Amino acid sequence: MSAPPLGRVASFGRRLPPNLRTVAARLPGSLAPPIEHGTPTPRVAIIGTGFGGIGMACRLRQAGIETFTIYEKADAVGGTWRDNTYPGAACDVPSHLYSLSFAPKTDWTRRFPEQAEILGYLNEVTDRFDLRPQIRFETEVSAATWDEQRAVWRIDLADGTADEAEVLVAATGQLNRPQIPDIDGLDRFEGVTFHSARWNHDHDLTGRDAAVIGIGASAIQFVPEIAQDCRKLTLFQRSSNFVAPKPDGAFSEEARERFRRHPWLQRLYRLSIWVRFDARWLLFRKDSRPARMLRKRFETELSKVVTDDVPAEALLPDYPVGCKRILISNDWYPTLFRPNVQVVTDPVDRVTPHGVVTGGVEHPVDTIIFGTGFASTGFLAPIQVTGRDGRDLHDEWRDGAEAHLGITVAGFPNLFLLYGPNTNLGHNSIVFMLERQIAYALTWIRRMVDDDAATVEVRSAAQADSNARLQRRLERTVCAASCHSWYKTATGKITNNWSGPTIAYWWQTRRPDRADFVTTRQPRRHPVHSGAAGPPE
Repeated sequence: MSAPPLGRVASFGRRLPPNLRTVAARLPGSLAPPIEHGTPTPRVAIIGTGFGGIGMACRLRQAGIETFTIYEKADAVGGTWRDNTYPGAACDVPSHLYSLSFAPKTDWTRRFPEQAEILGYLNEVTDRFDLRPQIRFETEVSAATWDEQRAVWRIDLADGTADEAEVLVAATGQLNRPQIPDIDGLDRFEGVTFHSARWNHDHDLTGRDAAVIGIGASAIQFVPEIAQDCRKLTLFQRSSNFVAPKPDGAFSEEARERFRRHPWLQRLYRLSIWVRFDARWLLFRKDSRPARMLRKRFETELSKVVTDDVPAEALLPDYPVGCKRILISNDWYPTLFRPNVQVVTDPVDRVTPHGVVTGGVEHPVDTIIFGTGFASTGFLAPIQVTGRDGRDLHDEWRDGAEAHLGITVAGFPNLFLLYGPNTNLGHNSIVFMLERQIAYALTWIRRMVDDDAATVEVRSAAQADSNARLQRRLERTVCAASCHSWYKTATGKITNNWSGPTIAYWWQTRRPDRADFVTTRQPRRHPVHSGAAGPPE
């Protein structure tokens, strides 16, 4: 399932007739002509500067809408790629697909991008579109309240001040609040503890006896790195993962030069990766033959390396392929067999001042690193969001978050979510999904301008119908299997993942259906301004 060889794509591209080359060049990033200069536009408040927030701001600017402000609680852009700086941090989606289609980067150095290069890309895009003047760094949004009479969102900031905007775009993501389990005795541990998303770079692991609690996508990357330095590394693994080879490698200077000289080739290469990755959806259908074949292959290969120290349960998952994200790594399994690495599959009972206890056995450690992921199902938390008639968004979501196509929520006018409920993937690029959500939100914002509308809100029936269909489709996927994953709430409702291939999401978001929404033209107390979002008057 790796990206196709560049040479093959280049050869195919050279055989395309000129008219099809033009079509291929236009595939990504289409956008309607900009709004006429001087046209009043709504103030747009964007929360977050990851791919979603940066992408939304870029598209607004391309559409001729300059009345936006981005709120960022940190002192730099980047979202999860700013926060996750652990050793070995990288993406498991190929570089040319894990980037914005309308802001291509032709000189990616590797097929799978590493954290520093992704963060550099986001900074470069921020500067390319001159967004920094409209970003308010170190400004945390604590609450957003809908003012029905004036048709604006009041945005309360952590410093005690407040702003206003007609439109609110929440680009806070799903993976931004590290989750540390409540383990008995953890507060009495005398060593050093930290979460992988808040890596303690001042703590030298050389010669340490370290523990890693929680083995997921992050641990798969940082464990092989730190195992080389630790005297002993103990991995507390609740369940194992399906780990496939990572077809990584550096792009040659020649390949990067071809991309630079022939932008259509880069777009075609990106498209070919997307098509191949979307075909992976076949693995995620319940009881699919490709998934059974893949599991059989895992069983055959891993059975050859089982030992007393690394038993079968430490290697082979007891759940269907795809119930959790399939991970990729070339050095994970070799790391498990290092003499200084121990895998513990018993549950963690408690932590003592000098170790971790499982099954009555204490494992002495001086450092505990949590690879336990994020509070992924608490969308928008800890921001308090209050909509029409005083509705509390988190109370509305008490049985599990949901939104119409993951973007709009009934009872919360002029609110658009990026990477909202049920828009995560296990087989393709989140950036593709974000671009669909950005285009969807931008279409409605432009309609507000064209129709002189004050509010836009999805109908409750439309939201209920779309989510009922979504959950029925999810029941037919491996996401509904009995494995423990961050895709679900404690009650088992799948709130994070999309229910099909990304082309299905593209189809459903290609053009918002006016019949699913209610718009109003109620008179405003204040005119829509041409300036950025600002404090209430």
